[in-house]
Amino acid sequence: MALFFRSLCGLQKSMFSLQNKIALVTGAGSGIGAAIADTYARAGAKVYIADRDEAAGAAVTAAIQNAGLPAAFLPLDVASEESCATAAKEVLGREGRLDILVNNAGIGHVGTLATTTGADLDRLYQVNLRGVFNVSKAFFPSMLERKAGVLVNMASIAGILAVRDRLAYSIMKFGVVGFTKCVALDHATDGIRANCICPGRVETPFVLARLREYPDPEKAYKEMSATQLVGRMARPDEIAAAALYLASDEAAFVTGSALMIDGGWSVGK
Repeated sequence: MALFFRSLCGLQKSMFSLQNKIALVTGAGSGIGAAIADTYARAGAKVYIADRDEAAGAAVTAAIQNAGLPAAFLPLDVASEESCATAAKEVLGREGRLDILVNNAGIGHVGTLATTTGADLDRLYQVNLRGVFNVSKAFFPSMLERKAGVLVNMASIAGILAVRDRLAYSIMKFGVVGFTKCVALDHATDGIRANCICPGRVETPFVLARLREYPDPEKAYKEMSATQLVGRMARPDEIAAAALYLASDEAAFVTGSALMIDGGWSVGK
């Protein structure tokens, strides 16, 4: 929690401006999503904090607003087409447009082919892959009509290379990378850019909660940190900085990319 509030309060002003932009970040109630929402607001955007957890989303929204920055909470279940359509209707009705969509919402799962059930696979599909499709589909017609829009999708290093005991998770993140590249290919001439970020391990509330389930959390923390060549996990604000660049006009020539921010994890793989 302390790390989360440092990301909200300790970011320096960036050279990348999102002044007068309208952005929506899914899964923005904690971790990477909260850091992206805060970073975007500090860069000048009006940010919609979208999350299924209304208490968490409202808390992030209040923290940003208390810093004198524009933000609004939007309840959203990315696995529900109806919820996504309602969210799009509300945002577009208020703002008339959405400039930046960050598909960050996701859930995890540990398991191999031997231990992963069909229900596990379906659960991850509905949120981590179908959820990206649902939200994008709801807002995409307005982007096509305006010939303008940016998608930033949260993939993973597990969407670039195989990660042990992460079968279902890796399948979905490989899918997010593929989705991103297809949208970029099909719609580059429509003024729409799509990129994804592929982080290594990031020190988020979700990861810290998972660590507490291990018999020796401290040992597990050190082992997870050692996966990265730099010997530590990423901070949420480090991922948010990349999301800011990809959303900004400085990245106008960047589309279809899968940006790896993995502390060297993938080197030599």
